[in-house]
Amino acid sequence: MKTPFVSPEKLEAIAQQYGTPFYLYDERGIRENARGLLKAFAWNPGFREYFAVKATPTPAILKIMKEEGCGLDCSSYTELMLAEAVGFGGSDIMFSSNVTPAEDFRYAAKLGATINLDDYTHIDFLNGLVGIPELVSLRYNPGGTFEIHDNVMDNPGEAKYGMTYEQLRDGIKKLAGLGAKRFGIHAFLASNMRQNEYYPKVAAILFETAVRLREETGADIAFINLSGGVGVAYRPKEEPADIAVIGEGVRKAFEEILAPAGMGNVAIYTELGRYMLAPYGILVARAIHEKHIYKEYIGLDACAANLMRPAMYGAYHHITVAGKEDAPRDHFYDITGGLCENNDKFARDRKLPKIDIGDLIVIHDAGAHGFAMGYNYNGKLRSCEVLLKEDGSTQLIRRAETPQDYFATFDVTEYKFD
Repeated sequence: MKTPFVSPEKLEAIAQQYGTPFYLYDERGIRENARGLLKAFAWNPGFREYFAVKATPTPAILKIMKEEGCGLDCSSYTELMLAEAVGFGGSDIMFSSNVTPAEDFRYAAKLGATINLDDYTHIDFLNGLVGIPELVSLRYNPGGTFEIHDNVMDNPGEAKYGMTYEQLRDGIKKLAGLGAKRFGIHAFLASNMRQNEYYPKVAAILFETAVRLREETGADIAFINLSGGVGVAYRPKEEPADIAVIGEGVRKAFEEILAPAGMGNVAIYTELGRYMLAPYGILVARAIHEKHIYKEYIGLDACAANLMRPAMYGAYHHITVAGKEDAPRDHFYDITGGLCENNDKFARDRKLPKIDIGDLIVIHDAGAHGFAMGYNYNGKLRSCEVLLKEDGSTQLIRRAETPQDYFATFDVTEYKFD
């Protein structure tokens, strides 16, 4: 079973104060998790976590990341704006983008962000816009499939991201001719990997690539960015990734591959969004309808517009009925929202306690790629976000949308909405 990080009584008080649905984040859990990551990689003096803004693009969350010593991974103009607003700049920002508009590159360069190029053609594009910085990163796609213990985890060869090895090698040579002096290498090969072997294997691939690149180009490899991919246990019986074991596995690969090649000063970077935030955010909604036809349905005042992962990916999110944690789970329900789409379901045939109208429903592990992927289909409005602070108090960190927000961009027409 999963237990919410807040009591049913506290949850009801928060719901009364802010209304439902709402996202709630656990500040204490976020901070402790960040410190655990930094401890796991403390063996590398240059280690830095660049939190993936796209996972949870909320200033109050980014401020916590800053206070815990993390940088930010940005992928768009507005994410760069968020970073600047919270006080990040220069080497605090990794700009990893694809199909990148000119204005995004210009803004990243203005902030002094480390730019991670996704494609060989972006070299000339960037050079024509702002010139080539002394430190620049390149994204690698090794192609083929990525396997652990002969099990295929993902298929990088089908991904739109990154360069071939030949493009990586030629890109470094070209960038050096244009003024680059130091380089970074980056790759993302699989998503939501709970296997502790994932990061060490990715690290070994990138470490071997870095050694080969230095031998063939003479490049000064300043950092290697392992990107994201470390997953979380969405289901109660799943084993979570052990970041201490993962950090030690990466250290061993570092000592076996980079250190003997005279590259023991290379910094290791990570870009973790899901791992850093998913378990420390919940979506809280209220049961407002029930329906008895061919199946039993419970309708919430939240919908896929608030959390789209179950509808989009068929993703599992555990559900707790607040105050009924110990009640028999003897009912089967589809838990739905009110969109005019049949995939608007948070759970299908889920075994849960009897749910009564008015019950608070907690949807777990929604702290990353939850609110961030929200949208306004059917005119649905996005919820507020609330931070449960370490002292037990709460802070509204994003208000709920209003109809005026939804209609705001019609201000260029003759139509007015009051």
